[in-house]
Amino acid sequence: MEQLLSVNQAAELLGTTVRFPRRLVAERRVRFIHVGRHVRIPLSALEDLIRDGTVEPAGARTQSR
Repeated sequence: MEQLLSVNQAAELLGTTVRFPRRLVAERRVRFIHVGRHVRIPLSALEDLIRDGTVEPAGARTQSR
């Protein structure tokens, strides 16, 4: 079974406040699971979020003359 994180654990992993993962869940921007009244976020969902939000550096600019 995949590791499921609490909202607090997700915030700690992301280096954010608890409000950020709660907002991600509320806006349906990340996969999550209801376990009774509790919300759990699969680790892979956070990995996907990070991968999709990663911006690659632009190549070195060449100066035209």
